[in-house]
Amino acid sequence: MARRAPAAVSPFGVPQRRAIQDPNESAFSRFLREEIFSPENIEGNLKIVTSVVVFFGGIAAMRTWGELMIPA
Repeated sequence: MARRAPAAVSPFGVPQRRAIQDPNESAFSRFLREEIFSPENIEGNLKIVTSVVVFFGGIAAMRTWGELMIPA
């Protein structure tokens, strides 16, 4: 008779991801946990943050030193 695998193991040997189920968790904190801080989304979120920082940094630099770009 074949031996069965434990319930928490997928067919490929990788354990299933365990979700945290907190009945008192708000929708906002669940969104932060699932979309912002989850390991699957961290790379894309860092790209978005980097692009926003570069964009607003460029605006701040042009407002500060923009007059130096005009030939005198």
